[in-house]
Amino acid sequence: MLKKEKIRYEVLHPTYKALYDLVGEDNMMKVYHEFRGTQVQMPMKLYDRQTLKKYLGSISDKTISVKDLSHIYGFSQRWIRKALFKGKK
Repeated sequence: MLKKEKIRYEVLHPTYKALYDLVGEDNMMKVYHEFRGTQVQMPMKLYDRQTLKKYLGSISDKTISVKDLSHIYGFSQRWIRKALFKGKK
């Protein structure tokens, strides 16, 4: 059985240094083993547009303003209003 080697932070690739700083050594190694050699492109939006539209159309809690929803989900107030309106139909 191989002994776990200590990670040498100072010689890590800059991408892995950034991951190490963000999520720690153990999670960086999980990402490394899962995705090494794969080019990963992250979407600008955290939430899926179609799924969020369905969710917004189904919520009945009107205590959250359009402005707050816009900040929470990262979509424009105009888009949020349209999603809420279409959900009422």
